[in-house]
Amino acid sequence: MAAQPREIRRYVTSDGKVPFAQWLDSLRDIKAKTKIAQRLNRVNLGNLGDYKSLGAGVYELRIDYGSRYRVYFGQIGIKIILLLCGGDKKTQAKDIEIAQKYWQDYRSRENASQ
Repeated sequence: MAAQPREIRRYVTSDGKVPFAQWLDSLRDIKAKTKIAQRLNRVNLGNLGDYKSLGAGVYELRIDYGSRYRVYFGQIGIKIILLLCGGDKKTQAKDIEIAQKYWQDYRSRENASQ
């Protein structure tokens, strides 16, 4: 079965902040940023690789490099990936809570606009 290309979007808070972009910009490790960008390019081509469902519509991409980075996302239909936030293994529990909060916010604002 062929991979299904995905469109990648970034979650924007109600006050215009983009948590995923802020997190990525805050990383000092250039090689880590490159690894994350490469991974997102593969996701864009339809290859999600090592990921898992965390429940409540939130998923985790696991990047086995350095601090074992995580990218949290929601899926809109089968073609759209909404990047929520990122983190690493040390902050995983807190990051999951934040990602779930962002996903709930996105869903409630989407439902309100329809």
